[in-house]
Amino acid sequence: MNRIVFPTKLEAALTEAIGKCAPDRSFVLTDETTRRLCLPVIEGFGCMKDAEPIVIKAGDQHKTLEAASHVWSELQRMGATRHSLLINLGGGMVTDLGGFAASTFKRGIQMVNIPTTLLSMVDASVGGKTGINYGGLKNEIGVFSNASTVIIDPTFLKTTDFENILSGYAEMLKHGLIASEAIWSRLMAFPLDRLASPASEDHLALLGKMVAESVAVKERIVEEDPTEKGIRKALNLGHTIGHAFESLALQRTPVLHGYAVAWGLVCELYLSTVKTAFPVEKMRQTVRFILDHYGRMPITCHDYPTLIELMTHDKKNTGSEINFTLLAGVGDIRINQTATKQEIEEALDFYREL
Repeated sequence: MNRIVFPTKLEAALTEAIGKCAPDRSFVLTDETTRRLCLPVIEGFGCMKDAEPIVIKAGDQHKTLEAASHVWSELQRMGATRHSLLINLGGGMVTDLGGFAASTFKRGIQMVNIPTTLLSMVDASVGGKTGINYGGLKNEIGVFSNASTVIIDPTFLKTTDFENILSGYAEMLKHGLIASEAIWSRLMAFPLDRLASPASEDHLALLGKMVAESVAVKERIVEEDPTEKGIRKALNLGHTIGHAFESLALQRTPVLHGYAVAWGLVCELYLSTVKTAFPVEKMRQTVRFILDHYGRMPITCHDYPTLIELMTHDKKNTGSEINFTLLAGVGDIRINQTATKQEIEEALDFYREL
């Protein structure tokens, strides 16, 4: 399991995290955006003076085998050994790809994650999932591999645009839905638009507390089921259809992961009302929140066969059945649910016709 740290002093936390790994060499992976905005925050720390930078292109469309190969090549070129350390500084794309590269290079080297986006803080960097996109499918290739330490410093959110804040907030909303009415209610009531530039220190501080609460939800579930044999599937709420939206968008105009998850939540909350008696009013309240903040990806009924075909590749599936996580209520989780092609099409109709 990850060791998760919410530091009061970032330099001290990173120094301690590197010290626990006792590496012979350190490397820091960024994408082009976090190299510019985030690397300057830590590169002057004493613990980073010998860390060698590795840079990849930004954007989930670059979370590819070619990018992972570039990281392996750079590690090899600069003399990394089995006792080296990779520090992944960035959003979910960087921690996913960097985690995969680190866990496979020389059969695995240590890594430290420093998430810099809200999505990465509450989801991608925590829980040990790593991976790359392959064959037009999200996270098709990957392994479970925990970072030695995850350092979550919400001050990095000052470097994040509002769209990426929204992307991460969708995962927080999912955590609230699977956790409790109290957490869900706080998320629904939060003045999200106040985080649009320039966000006030007070609202960033409040968001930081909610991030810690959201991470605790995921951490509790992952500790119970680290390799997704059972209850960890709860974290896939919104993702079966959401990943299909995201994969379809990769063929057109890529969208941020959290937007696709938000749209997936609309469809899967509809399925929850139909199949597991999720309260209609809470469904409508959540769907209205999502539409107000995330809009909709334009699709037509002609896209349904492609979307359903993409869903058949979901890693949770068994045999030919498409597997869903649904809810009977906020915090009342129903894993290993299935839906017919007609029911999925009805959920997509609901999404399209709102």
